[in-house]
Amino acid sequence: MTQHETWVALQAHWQELADLGGIGALLGWDQSTYLPRAGAAGRARQRALLSGLRHARGTDAGYGRLLDEAQQLTLGPVEARMLALARRDFERATRLPGAFVREVSQHAGESYAAWVEARPANDWARMVPLLERTLELSVRGASFFPEFASPMDYFIDQSDEGMTAGQVDEVFAQLRAALVPLVDATAQAPAPRTDFLARDYPVDVQLQLGEEIARAYGYDFTAGRQDLTAHPFMTRLGGQDVRITTRVRVDDPTDALYSTLHEAGHAMYEQGVDASLLGTPLGGGVSAGVHESQSRLWENLVGRSRAFWAAFFGRFRDAFPAQLADVTEEEMFRAVNVVRRSLIRTDADELTYNLHVITRYELERQLLDGRLAVADLADAWHAAYEANLGVRAPSDVDGALQDVHWFSGSIGGAFQGYTLGNVLSAQFYAAAQAAHPGLEGDLARGEFGRLHGWLREHVYAPGRTFTPNGLLERATGQGMTPQPYVAYLRGKYEALYGLK
Repeated sequence: MTQHETWVALQAHWQELADLGGIGALLGWDQSTYLPRAGAAGRARQRALLSGLRHARGTDAGYGRLLDEAQQLTLGPVEARMLALARRDFERATRLPGAFVREVSQHAGESYAAWVEARPANDWARMVPLLERTLELSVRGASFFPEFASPMDYFIDQSDEGMTAGQVDEVFAQLRAALVPLVDATAQAPAPRTDFLARDYPVDVQLQLGEEIARAYGYDFTAGRQDLTAHPFMTRLGGQDVRITTRVRVDDPTDALYSTLHEAGHAMYEQGVDASLLGTPLGGGVSAGVHESQSRLWENLVGRSRAFWAAFFGRFRDAFPAQLADVTEEEMFRAVNVVRRSLIRTDADELTYNLHVITRYELERQLLDGRLAVADLADAWHAAYEANLGVRAPSDVDGALQDVHWFSGSIGGAFQGYTLGNVLSAQFYAAAQAAHPGLEGDLARGEFGRLHGWLREHVYAPGRTFTPNGLLERATGQGMTPQPYVAYLRGKYEALYGLK
C-alpha cells in the first residue's frame, strides 16, 4: 500500500473499534437504565460476545501489520500520538487471551446483575464468591504485564497514564495532613441550617431544573439526553451521542441536582473533544483524573459556589415556593456546603470526600497485595471508616456493597482518579480565572460561556493528544500539585465556619 492507503486503512480500523466500543456502551447504558430484570443473563452474554469481537479486531494480525507499516510514515505530532497510543493499546491487548477477555466481560455482567439485587437486600454473602472471582481475574489480568511493579501500578496506569501508586500515595498523604485538621475544626463549629432540604420536592420539577442548569453550563442536549439510574454515570454511545444519567430523591433536591451537574461536566468534556479526533485513539478524555476534574469543577467549584446560588436561588424558589418560602439565598449556599462525617461517598461534602476515596484506595491495595481476603472486606470496611471518618455503617448496604465499581469491573485503579480530579479541578479553575478576570461575576449572572470556552480550548478539544501531565502543564503552566486545591478548601470553609 502507499503511505496514504496505509493511513486511510488505519483510520478505518480505528473507527470500527470505536463503533464496537459504542455498541458496547449502548448495551451497558440500557442495562443500567431500562433493561428488565429478566434480561440480565442474556445481556451479560451479549456483552461478553461483543467484547470478544472487539478484542479480536483490536488484536488482529492484519491490524498489527498496518501499525508496523505506519511506523515508516512521516507523521505530524498529532498523528504520531495517535499511532503511539494505538500501538500501546495493541501491544497490551495482544497479551490478553481472547478467552480471558470474554470471561472478564461475562463475569462483570453477572456480578453487576447480582449486585443490583444484593445491595438493597443487604446480602453481602451473595457477593463474596463473585467478588473473589473478580479479584482473581484482576490479579490475573495484571500478571500479563510484569513490567509494572504491582497490580495497582498496572491499573492506575490504565486509567491515568504515567501515574504510579507511589505518586498517588504522596498526593494522598499531603491531602490527609492538610484536610483532617480542617474537617476536625468544622466538626466543632455550629452546623448550618439544612432542615428545608428534607421537604417534599416533586421529581419532575427537580429533573427540569437540573436539565435547565446543565443546558446553561453548555451541555448540548441535541447530542445527548438524561435518564434515571441507580448509580449515575456518563457514556459516549458513539460519535456525537454523549449521554448522562441521574437519580432523584423526593426529600433532597440536591441529590439529583449535583448528580446532574457532575455528569454534565463529564459529558461536556466528551462533547468538547475536537470532532476531527473522534473515531481515533485520541477521541476521548485523556485520563480518569482529568475527566473527574471536569465533573468536580462544574459540580463543586461552580455549582456549590456563592456566585452560582446568586444566579439560581431565585429560580429554585420560584420552582419550589412552599418548600423554600422561609429560606434565604445565604442559607441555601451554606446548606449545600455543610460538612458532615457521612457514610456515602457520592453524597460526601468536599472536605470529607477525599477520605472516602483514600479508604477505598487503601482497601484495594490490600486486596491486590493479598493482605486482605474478600471474606474479610466488609469488616475491614467498617473498621477503616471508623478510623478515617469516625462513623460506622449500620449494615453493608452503605458499607462494602456501596459502590458499583468492584461489582461491574476490576479491583484496582478506579478510585484514585476521583481525588486526583479534585486536585486538578482547582488547578484548571485557577488558570481559567487568571485568563478571565471577573469570572466570578459571570457565574453570578448565570453566564458560563467564558469558563466553558476556556476549558473547551485548553482541556476538552485536544482529547488525548497530550499526556495527562502534558495537558496540565500546557493549560496551567505547572505540574500536578495539591496546593491550589487545599488553598481553595481552606479559604472557602474557614470563611463558612468562621474558623481561624
